[in-house]
Amino acid sequence: MPLDESLLFVSLNIAVLTVSDTRTAATDRSGDTLVDRLTAAGHTLAARSIARDEVPVLVAQLNNWIDDAGIDVIITTGGTGVTGRDVTPEALDQVAEKLIPGFGELFRWLSFQTIGTSTIQSRACAGVARGTYIFCLPGSTGAVKDGWDGILASQLDSRHRPCNFADLIPRLQER
Repeated sequence: MPLDESLLFVSLNIAVLTVSDTRTAATDRSGDTLVDRLTAAGHTLAARSIARDEVPVLVAQLNNWIDDAGIDVIITTGGTGVTGRDVTPEALDQVAEKLIPGFGELFRWLSFQTIGTSTIQSRACAGVARGTYIFCLPGSTGAVKDGWDGILASQLDSRHRPCNFADLIPRLQER
């Protein structure tokens, strides 16, 4: 779908959370990939952190950023698989007011074109919590590229038509 170049681009404040028991700032290639892509698109990196695969730790970090008025979007990378330590979707379930099931479905459809049936092991997911979008991507750089390039780059661009997530931010807390 096209961008309407007659519209003004609105830069969003995006936080990046890498979920891993082993990655460090020096080895966080997926987080680096997300930061590179979101800043190249014109958005602002509002915060960045690495957290262990533990639900209470993830919930605390997510809640901290959700409550920060300077953060519009949180993107996580890692912890969406099916092993015992993969708990990012469980953490999202504890903070989200609404889930966005189509995000995971579209991610897996795009990923299938890259990695085939191995995409079935991904529990990529998304939701909205107190006016903040949360998108949970797998931890590989390929998955981050698929998620950003195939979905988030356009949906977080206020010029994307016929609709986008960015335009809805002021309305997320309507009652």
